[in-house]
Amino acid sequence: MSGRARVTVFAALATLFTAWSLSPLVESGGWLPQAALLLALQSAVGAGARRVPLARTLTVAAQLLVSLLALMLLFGGKARTSSGDGVFAYLVTDFGALFGQGVQDVNEFAMPAPLTDGIRLLLVSGVLLIGLLVDLLAVTARTAAAAGLPLLALYSVAAGLTGAAAGSGGASWFSFLLAGCGYLLLLLAEGRDRLAQWGRVFGAAPRGRVAAGYSGGGQALAPVRTGRRIGAVALGLALAVPAVLPALGGGVLGGGAGGDGEGTGIGPSIQAVNPLVSLQSSLNTQDNRVVLRYRTDSPQLSEQYLRILALDEFNGIKWEASGRALTDVPKRLPNPPGVSGDVLAGATEVQTFISSAQTYAQRYLPMPYPATGVDIAGKWRFEPAGRTLVGDQLGKDKFQNAQGVQYSVRSLLLNPTADQLKKAPAPNPEIAAEYTKVPDNLPAVVAQTAREVTRGAKDDYTAAVRLQDYFAVSGGFRYDTKVSSGTGSAAIARFLADKEGFCVHFAFSMASMARTLGIPARVAVGFTPGEKQSDGVVNVSMRDAHAWPELYFEGVGWTRFEPTPRSGITVPDYSRPTTPQPLPTAPTAAPSASAAQPSAGPSKAEDCPPDQKKLGECGPAAARRDAGSGSGGPSAATVLAWTAGGVALLVLPVLPFLWRRRLRARRLGSGQVLSAWRELGDSAWDVGIAPDEALSPRGAADRVVSLGRLEPAAADAVRRVSGAVERALYAPPGAGHSYVELAADVLLARGGLLSGVSRPARLRALFFPRSAARLRWACAARWAALTARAASATGRLRARLPARSRG
Repeated sequence: MSGRARVTVFAALATLFTAWSLSPLVESGGWLPQAALLLALQSAVGAGARRVPLARTLTVAAQLLVSLLALMLLFGGKARTSSGDGVFAYLVTDFGALFGQGVQDVNEFAMPAPLTDGIRLLLVSGVLLIGLLVDLLAVTARTAAAAGLPLLALYSVAAGLTGAAAGSGGASWFSFLLAGCGYLLLLLAEGRDRLAQWGRVFGAAPRGRVAAGYSGGGQALAPVRTGRRIGAVALGLALAVPAVLPALGGGVLGGGAGGDGEGTGIGPSIQAVNPLVSLQSSLNTQDNRVVLRYRTDSPQLSEQYLRILALDEFNGIKWEASGRALTDVPKRLPNPPGVSGDVLAGATEVQTFISSAQTYAQRYLPMPYPATGVDIAGKWRFEPAGRTLVGDQLGKDKFQNAQGVQYSVRSLLLNPTADQLKKAPAPNPEIAAEYTKVPDNLPAVVAQTAREVTRGAKDDYTAAVRLQDYFAVSGGFRYDTKVSSGTGSAAIARFLADKEGFCVHFAFSMASMARTLGIPARVAVGFTPGEKQSDGVVNVSMRDAHAWPELYFEGVGWTRFEPTPRSGITVPDYSRPTTPQPLPTAPTAAPSASAAQPSAGPSKAEDCPPDQKKLGECGPAAARRDAGSGSGGPSAATVLAWTAGGVALLVLPVLPFLWRRRLRARRLGSGQVLSAWRELGDSAWDVGIAPDEALSPRGAADRVVSLGRLEPAAADAVRRVSGAVERALYAPPGAGHSYVELAADVLLARGGLLSGVSRPARLRALFFPRSAARLRWACAARWAALTARAASATGRLRARLPARSRG
């Protein structure tokens, strides 16, 4: 392999190794083999263009054109529009539409995002663009060091996005090591090529010859050994030093702190932690990752909220969980506070089996409220006031979390009535004192609005229902996740004025207003019930993240209210004073475990209520909608395009091999001695022995035997062919050699030449023969002849025209 070819290969490898750092950004790595294949095609086009040779600008243009055509073949038909069927129309409209769809998907999906066609196009085209820049700098311009800039840009983007998504220091140490190795290998290959041009030989010398400066033993000379050692030491320092110096925060090898937001750890008490940092981003993105799956025997799936923790302290800047003492997890959790015997007598204990995804690393355990027992492995602690389980400390900066755990929860399904809530006595003084505190900087408009909305309410329950209806129905509020997510007192006042926000604003505002009315209140954070599947499993994704207020009523305990006017959220029946039934009405009731399975027939999206969509009772329509719209299969044009592309990818590499085979058969079958001699010369050329037209047939034969290190049988065959050529050129007719034996001698000599070289050289001689240059020479000669003929015809035509016409 020549020096420039080696640099070409390592430039492509360096780009591919660096592109690996993009893998954590998407759920599937199916784009990487496609990028590798197109990157190899782009590099091969560049190598061929430089061998012609073409000008640098034409080389880059050829690579860019082939890359665009390959992308069109790969992504053709993915985003069809009404633009027409032309190639230019496709580039301007269809290809651009798919690119725009990819940009939109990147903005909407959280990481790791699903591998949509648009995101796949962005990834593959981005890698090809970086690969083109690296190839241009390292191979075409011969400045491999500068090629590190586009590689660094690619790695920096990947590390920045990965770090922002994971909240850590960036990409993994393996991605950094892979990218660094790729760049160092590129530098070594380029340095080896430069030194070889000065007459230095690296590696083993050819058999039978000793080159000047060769050190023997097949080992690399000092410059290459030193370069490798320097690269290894530099890469090792880049990995090790950040891990040793604490001021750098762990560097590339660090896994990030083990905390959850603002908390400093879990010891004997729970620290103030705000889990709402990523809630708005989860709601804004089309994050369809399933983080929890569960089965339950609850007859009311609409009440199966998975609660993480309660934020019970409002300091005017934010709502947060107050520091409380933790205890060991009891076998059976104590009864929920404030619940009377009458309410407990009407409750039903249900069991839920939950499994969390490997991507869910929250230290608080999602559970239905109020839980009465938890069966889970690992080190967990219990916080009685909020009735939450918190991961205990496992080591330095390491805590137990819910990542990939499976557990079962027994919980109470409370069914309080509106009458029980309306007749609730005054709350416990200790609870009232703690959960009705409001900060001094709370704007007066909050309490004033609360009094106006609840004017005339004779009890806390009526006041709570009016607050809920004010936000959800009558107040003119609009659900919007794009607004500023402030959580302080000023944010609440702004929300009441603008009347735009999402669940955090609705929950915080209702809880704050309830406290100004003397109703104990806090904010719960967790997930809505999720979406039931056909097999009975319920999937909970990040889009189900939610916050809601909990108000305390003596005898009933902490009670959920729903002020957020969000699709898919059900308002509890006990908060509807006009509804006498204690259980959910028929449209919102979830099927029990013994109920008949939902109808398998499809239902139109417009005919399916949001509540039924949330419960998974709309049949397989949602699944089909997720699978994408369209005819359900690729078009005939797409199938033909893929087939043609596959055939082209299979045929292109073997075209030189097929051409040489056909040319050899034609020469040896022509019955002409000179044709056989040309075939012998081209066979020697294919293994690296370039033809020398200045030599006589006998001198050329001796040169082939010497440089090809032929065995005696093959050497005698070469000399017999050269003797036949001399007789054909200089002897009288009839003194020629038998042509059948001559063709056999050519094949014998060719076999000896191939067996005398290494395996890579033999493969190159077969599939990338050097003698293929004759085809290029023939094309150039024909083109020159055509242009000369055209110029001659133009001259004759001008000569025949009258002088006036020529003027």
